[in-house]
Amino acid sequence: MSKKTRKKSSKSTSKAKGGKAKPAKRPTAKSGTVARKVAKKAKAKTGTTKSTATKKKSAATTSRRSGTKAVAARKPAALTPVRMAEPLTEGQSAPAFALPRDGGQSVSLADYAGRNLVIFFYPRADTPGCTLEAVAFSRLAEAFAEARTAVLGVSADPIAAQEKFRDKHGLTVPLVSDEELGMLTAYGVWGEKSMYGKTFMGISRTTVLIDPEGKIVRIWRNVKVDGHADEVLAAARST
Repeated sequence: MSKKTRKKSSKSTSKAKGGKAKPAKRPTAKSGTVARKVAKKAKAKTGTTKSTATKKKSAATTSRRSGTKAVAARKPAALTPVRMAEPLTEGQSAPAFALPRDGGQSVSLADYAGRNLVIFFYPRADTPGCTLEAVAFSRLAEAFAEARTAVLGVSADPIAAQEKFRDKHGLTVPLVSDEELGMLTAYGVWGEKSMYGKTFMGISRTTVLIDPEGKIVRIWRNVKVDGHADEVLAAARST
């Protein structure tokens, strides 16, 4: 092959090579990093949106199942305090009352007109001190009857508790229930008490002796149970 022919062939080859399409540029490492960060942010945002939507849906489902609506919490209503009466004094008229007693009956002050009436107020049925006191008055029931004196035990316990108390200890004196605290307040035995450093409302152990005319003859406050029923009996006999 001549030199002229070789030169021509070399130029043809060069043109053929130069006519080929240039390959596309590959993304640089920096471009790839930016793309991955954008994709990651988009995915996180989508996940947050889904999570919020899921929580709202769950709350709505719970509300529908319970059948309730979410409302603001209400403040509890203030309790109305029991108004305290003036302390009773000996010689004044006994406050009238009409209350249920054990056995499904009821009693009133008018039921005992013409005879003495002893009312012993006790804090709570079937507690040690109250049990001893009620048992003592029951033991002397016949002696009180001979002295023309009726006896009533009064507390704020419901009738069911009074009847259980009666049956458990074989009590024979009527047990009166004053759950509304009307009589207890009128006789001045309901008020603030303290025990073991705590203050609370309750009944102060008190006994009242009322004569046949409805006048208060004697008041025993802060009663000590031992020998108390015998002391009251002696006072009733002398009235």
